[in-house]
Amino acid sequence: MMRPRILIALAALLLLAVSCGIYSFSGTSIQPDVKTITINYIENKALKVNPSLSNDLTEALRVTFRRMTRLEQVDFDGDLEISGEITGYDVAAQAISAQETAAQNRLTVTVKITFVSRKYPEEGFENKSFTGYADYDATNSLDAVENQLCTDIIQKIVDDIFNATVAQW
Repeated sequence: MMRPRILIALAALLLLAVSCGIYSFSGTSIQPDVKTITINYIENKALKVNPSLSNDLTEALRVTFRRMTRLEQVDFDGDLEISGEITGYDVAAQAISAQETAAQNRLTVTVKITFVSRKYPEEGFENKSFTGYADYDATNSLDAVENQLCTDIIQKIVDDIFNATVAQW
């Protein structure tokens, strides 16, 4: 007899928490009065340039916010705004073989992001760096593995940006 009451009370509490904006199942903590987001084009200002990286990163951010939030994406003056630039795109030897040659290389991408919250300015930040990397066997050329490495790196960076902006982890 007591068990159904407890279950009903827990269900009501969960429903209340979700409807009040305290918790969301996507892990976001967006205030209920925040309705729109502007995600500006992420420019590539790295010394070495991957021609598709800016487009791919910008689109991945837009897709993630569309899929994981209720926010409407607008071209300008959103309640939230993300802008930034790619500042690093580097390859370095990661592991050395017994013959003193690179056995593994690491591609590292660095992005600086500015996040503006027009309704809650204290939640914003400016020029915060996000870095993602992926290692690959040195017997492969960068050209041969670059697309897959960039896909993996972009996903990590997008996840980090998402968590820092609306999940606030």
